Amino acid sequence: MGREESDRTGEPIGEHRRSGRLLISRDIGRKMHADPTMTEDRKLLEPSERPAFLSSDPWRALRILAEFVDGFDALAEIGKAITVFGSARVSEGDPAYATAREIGRLLAEEGYAVITGGGPGVMEAANRGCQEGGGLSVGCNIELPHEQDINPYVDLGVEFRYFFARKTMFVKYADGFVILPGGYGTLDEMMEALTLIQTGKIRHFPVVLVGSAFYAGFVEWIKAKLLGEGMISTEDLDLIQVTDDPKEVIDIVRKAGRRRAERIADSST
Repeated sequence: MGREESDRTGEPIGEHRRSGRLLISRDIGRKMHADPTMTEDRKLLEPSERPAFLSSDPWRALRILAEFVDGFDALAEIGKAITVFGSARVSEGDPAYATAREIGRLLAEEGYAVITGGGPGVMEAANRGCQEGGGLSVGCNIELPHEQDINPYVDLGVEFRYFFARKTMFVKYADGFVILPGGYGTLDEMMEALTLIQTGKIRHFPVVLVGSAFYAGFVEWIKAKLLGEGMISTEDLDLIQVTDDPKEVIDIVRKAGRRRAERIADSST
């Protein structure tokens, strides 16, 4: 998908993907850091000596601000979209890959852009399916100690140094979350979305877990421990919907879209 081009000086800019004003370089991680394990999140969160804090963190705040501005600018006009989460470790032969690819295609055919973390595995599959369905495929990639390239099925890619800036984009520009099997990162993104909905920070929109067998123990634990010990209410269970059927995912998203349109219409009258 990448190709050689030249910048304004005539020098080659290497393998990349371009969309509008955004340029995603395949070797951006190596160019940015001599130590590939020293990410910007690590620099921000690890303790430092007072002189280093005074000299670097105020400038880092400006970099964080710029990251939000770049993300807002890039994604502001993508239209209605669904964010798809899932493991980067899933191979193309895994059933979860095929399911994510089908969901991406169906969402595109329904008129939704698909937003993922831009990496391999489930993310790649959802972006791939979205392209196959003729939709806008978006990837919000993250700088990691072990370099994660943006996958070749992304139409619009944005690189992030900070997880919290990236996660804001997942929420701000989504009309719902579809969550396939995944690890810590997937669970983190799921729980943040549920917390934001539960606390009223964002209006309720669908959170769909795809993989009933994979998530069965998790859902039962929520019922037995969180609900059973009074740490959430019965209504909070309704924030999660579980299915194995890509077509049911689309039905859930479609119904939520209609309810949202009705709320907007009611508020304008």
